[in-house]
Amino acid sequence: MASSQIGVRSHKFIAMHIGAAAAKRLSTELGMEQMTGYLGKTPCWAVGMEDAGDECTLHVWPWGTAIIHLVEDLEVPDVTTLAIWRYRSYTENLEWASAQLSSLTGESVQASYVLSLYWVYSAPWVGTMLDTGLRLICAPRILVDHDLEDLAAAQVNGERVEQELFSTGYHPQEMKSFSTPGVSGAWSSWSGVVYHPHDPLRALPEQDLVALEIGLQAVWALTAHINEQVENGSDPQIFDNYGYGFLRAARSVLLTPRPQETGQHQAMRDAIVSTSGLPEQLSVAMEALKEAGR
Repeated sequence: MASSQIGVRSHKFIAMHIGAAAAKRLSTELGMEQMTGYLGKTPCWAVGMEDAGDECTLHVWPWGTAIIHLVEDLEVPDVTTLAIWRYRSYTENLEWASAQLSSLTGESVQASYVLSLYWVYSAPWVGTMLDTGLRLICAPRILVDHDLEDLAAAQVNGERVEQELFSTGYHPQEMKSFSTPGVSGAWSSWSGVVYHPHDPLRALPEQDLVALEIGLQAVWALTAHINEQVENGSDPQIFDNYGYGFLRAARSVLLTPRPQETGQHQAMRDAIVSTSGLPEQLSVAMEALKEAGR
């Protein structure tokens, strides 16, 4: 049933590198719970964080990646309002996460990026307009001016563009669908992921999308750290047991269908992994580690 508002649960994944020693120390000092890490294979640690969003969890991995999972429930009248909130809040989220981890580790930590997953539980559209709305939520940059200083003007301009795109359609070539007819509308892009369950009893569980993204972003952040070292002219320094062999195993887990995997899960994994750019980044990192004998 259509709603007059867009009801969204925003999942933000804020990634940073804190180093293996700091990750191990935090796991002990914060009394973090050990749990299954990326895609059911690698242990990591998790602990709740207070005074942030509606729910917030810090995850750290033994190779030194930290990801803050920030959950915020929103109701907005249009996609433009969500887009402006998203891009304004990203800067605040990065600054906040950097300050939090710097304080916890006692070292300078810089959060590198924010990736968004939107679970849309109510929407004011049906049919083709619903598909257009979901695609706009998935990659809303087209609605946002580069200069957000004049918010009133940005809102007016964004709403105008939004109305035009609802009339003409919005079909970015880089976006990939993992929708299931009659069950869900789902899209993935470099900018993020959106999922709207038409039939909650048959749709993917929200936590399954979250778990995939947490695991994927953990590996993405590791490979980005390796490649950054190479680009700076250094041989990659990595924590023991998380070199070439580990990334080869991670690539297999991310790219290979599982025997018990449903068609919806396979489509989700394929769409999210392929649009993230991780396969290419994995190949570059693996080659660098192989050359360095790591």
